Amino acid sequence: MTRNLGATSLRRKNRNADPMRSYDALPAPLRRWLAQACLPWSPASARRLWNRACAKGLNAEDALAALSKAEKRTLAQDRHAVSDRIISKT
Repeated sequence: MTRNLGATSLRRKNRNADPMRSYDALPAPLRRWLAQACLPWSPASARRLWNRACAKGLNAEDALAALSKAEKRTLAQDRHAVSDRIISKT
């Protein structure tokens, strides 16, 4: 069963933490970005990339751009993502 993840060739992972509690703990700009993301990001992986970008001294806008770039790289690896509209999303 694919649930709401759709057709993808990417690996699915089981989560042990409460995803809604983790999501609510994220910074507001990151939560807004996740609401518009093409992929079903886990709060933990989104926070990890956000923290990495902030540690480099990036502001919130640049950190979100880094997340978008990571999402594009992941979508490029998915052989089922054939829509240019999704891949070119910024």
